[in-house]
Amino acid sequence: MPTFTALTTLTGKPQAEALGEAMERLIPEPTGIGVFEMEDGSGLWEVGGYFTEAPDEAGLALLATLHGAKPFVVSELPETDWVAHVRRELAPVEAGRFFVYGSHDADKLPGDKIPLLIEAAMAFGTGHHGTTLGCLKALDHLLDEGFSAGRVADIGCGTAVLAMAAARVWEDAEILASDIDQVAVEVAEANLAANGMKGAVTCLEAAGFDAPALAAAAPYDLIFANILKGPLVALSPDVAAHLKEGGYAILSGLLNEQAEDVLSVYAQNGVNLVKRNEIGEWTTLILRKAG
Repeated sequence: MPTFTALTTLTGKPQAEALGEAMERLIPEPTGIGVFEMEDGSGLWEVGGYFTEAPDEAGLALLATLHGAKPFVVSELPETDWVAHVRRELAPVEAGRFFVYGSHDADKLPGDKIPLLIEAAMAFGTGHHGTTLGCLKALDHLLDEGFSAGRVADIGCGTAVLAMAAARVWEDAEILASDIDQVAVEVAEANLAANGMKGAVTCLEAAGFDAPALAAAAPYDLIFANILKGPLVALSPDVAAHLKEGGYAILSGLLNEQAEDVLSVYAQNGVNLVKRNEIGEWTTLILRKAG
């Protein structure tokens, strides 16, 4: 069955969401619509629709004009088994003492590494992206420094690979993983079960720290937040408030040129830089709360 995509960009979240909603009324109807903030610091939002038959390009052109978006780019995708394709392309990832792999590479587990099974088809955070890899390496660095945590929060957890890594090294720690997307929460729970770690991490749906369980478990020795610049800046007071004095925050989802802005905001909240690491165009920060 052929698949068609129709993609455009425009400025502003409300405008992008309005366009996405308007696309739902197209005939033929899209099988799915995505509205995403682009991660290049441009402030643009991408709106895309997926169709099983050729979309109404005249209707798309009208919607783009009405909503101030660029003209839609319509493409027909080749018939590809994307999960199989991704599995072939994604090799296991080593991040210090951690080894992230898919089930198709189960025969490659090194005996001296901590294994984390994450399927390529499941949400964000397979370990291959510079942000997730950077966070795992940051955790590995803290462990090398002798750091130990009793309470950990993984905010915007995606696959929960970071929370699982923490649970592997601190078996008695209280670890919570939250995501604004309920699907991601379900994926996180599935990954825990696949790793034989059911119950090792509490997974919940929440925007930032907006959940009673997250507040009740504070203060945290370690907080992960692998999201985007905007949410990281907005969360800075909450990260500081929920972090134990002397506790660490590992932040990522940042383009290299965005790091200084985030550092400045966190410093204003008493959470200061310990170490930064760049992987390609992405930066990971290790910060520590004064005290």
